[in-house]
Amino acid sequence: MQDRPTYEELLAAIERFLDEEIVPNTSGSRGFHARVAANAVRTIRRELEAEDEQLTAEWTGLDALLGARERPASRAALRKAIAGRNEALCERIRKGDADQGSFRNQALKHIGGSVQAKLSVSNPILLKRSQRDADRNPPNRP
Repeated sequence: MQDRPTYEELLAAIERFLDEEIVPNTSGSRGFHARVAANAVRTIRRELEAEDEQLTAEWTGLDALLGARERPASRAALRKAIAGRNEALCERIRKGDADQGSFRNQALKHIGGSVQAKLSVSNPILLKRSQRDADRNPPNRP
């Protein structure tokens, strides 16, 4: 692990270069790809910033739904374990365990939170727009 430059500093420099030097001076297909690259750098930055918190939240939510398990020590092992536990959750949903009752409510809350966390990384503008629309048009509840 390096002290300086940090990943944040490196990604910020790449983002600045793309946004200030390349995108304004490039048109057509190359300009489009430059904007895509700049957005990819922003997504990577958000993912790196939020990853530990999001992995912890997803593991905790899966513990509540599927039963507590010992959390893997490494990030790679944690990602793999979460993928496996999500497969187990999907299987329970396919079997009908989430069709009604408290498991359904817990599953909906967990899945909704996971989707919001993923959108906060991949497309925060869409997430804000969706939340704003939901605030304007709350669902009808009996």
